[in-house]
Amino acid sequence: MTEHSSSHGEAAFSVPDLLGVDPLWVATGILLLVYAVLITEKLNRAVLAMLGASLMVLFGIINQEQAVAGVDSNTLALLIGMMVIVGITSKCGLFQYVAIKAAKVVKANPTGILIMLTLITAVFSALLDNVTTVLLIAPITLLITDALGVRVFPFFLAEILASNVGGTATLIGDPPNIIIGSAANLSFNDFLINLAPISAICLVVLTAIIYLMNRKELSTIPPEASARIMKFDESEAITDFGLMYKSLGVLALVLTGFTLGHGYGVQPGTSALAGAALLMLLAYGHQHGEEQSESIHHIFGEVEWITIFFFGGLFVIVAGVEHVGLLEYFGQKVLEFTEGDLMKTSFFIFWASGILSAILDNIPFVATMIPLIESTADTFGGPDAIEPLWWSLALGACLGGNGTLLGASANLTVAAFAEKAKQPIPFMTFMKIAFPIMILTLAISNVYLWLRYF
Repeated sequence: MTEHSSSHGEAAFSVPDLLGVDPLWVATGILLLVYAVLITEKLNRAVLAMLGASLMVLFGIINQEQAVAGVDSNTLALLIGMMVIVGITSKCGLFQYVAIKAAKVVKANPTGILIMLTLITAVFSALLDNVTTVLLIAPITLLITDALGVRVFPFFLAEILASNVGGTATLIGDPPNIIIGSAANLSFNDFLINLAPISAICLVVLTAIIYLMNRKELSTIPPEASARIMKFDESEAITDFGLMYKSLGVLALVLTGFTLGHGYGVQPGTSALAGAALLMLLAYGHQHGEEQSESIHHIFGEVEWITIFFFGGLFVIVAGVEHVGLLEYFGQKVLEFTEGDLMKTSFFIFWASGILSAILDNIPFVATMIPLIESTADTFGGPDAIEPLWWSLALGACLGGNGTLLGASANLTVAAFAEKAKQPIPFMTFMKIAFPIMILTLAISNVYLWLRYF
């Protein structure tokens, strides 16, 4: 195992060597410690990831150059660019307009509103990303449920599940997809062609379950509650029509960049940052000096830097455990267990991703799995041959995120809104409903994987 690490070039100074300990154990210890503290939620995840990354370098597991090389800059650029674009777009009230309009389209029928919000969450999650979507949809959901006089739980549950199912469909929908796409050089179109069909099927199943579960409770709501919703004026939600048109124009350009850029060697991160820069220019370019700086400063303040630094630190930690050969070792063990059969390996990765992503946050899990999958390429005949493994990982991790409140960042974001509204979502109550639905969507997706790739 340690022979493997020497082929990558050792760090100049190594604490494990001084202490006579195998670097493999030190790197594994750091990884497990980070995971253990992450699960307890006692320490901010960005701080934790940065500490773990620092230890990898300070202990000499990897050197500074290897740490920097381990950071996936395309993923970070894509996240930052999209966060800026969505941050500016949200200022014009477009998302609130869509939610109110959808509620009125179904004549403010409570069950209809629930289904509409479920579908809107799924669609926005595919086009933006699921965390951003729930940040925008949750406040309007609270407003609507307040007017209806109903519990917010069924609505928030549906939106959490829909955000993860919708986010599965595209490269930018869910953070695990962004990491997988960047690492495996898969384009926006690749995700659309391979994952959008099964996402749509799972969404139909999910919507049917949500309808059957809640129709009785929601049918008892008096007509005057619906009348209150019908009095909402959706046009009042749009606060800046000029900004809305600029935002939609830039969003269309960025999505075009995602779709066509791969063929010209333009990474999604470049398209997102270019779009973010263009939208900042269009939105704030007319302002002078200090006012312009203040606007830009405010928008950068809305970027979720905790997520960005969490990703950055995580990439370095994974680079460390990959360097000492741990992930290659596990890759060999997986191949032994699945007898080197691509279909068995694919299904093993799929179910392991699904179940573990329900327990752990799916982002660190996926970041750890990527080098492990890469290590199987030689066995199966090169990078192209292992493409089904990437789809298995993406599907398992994104859908598995629905199993518990800890499964995905979007889940915790919605839970925070519920708590603020004094209607907290109990962990076990959520899990009792969400976990069986997650297993059902995984089972349907397993059939899809088998039919499509094997």
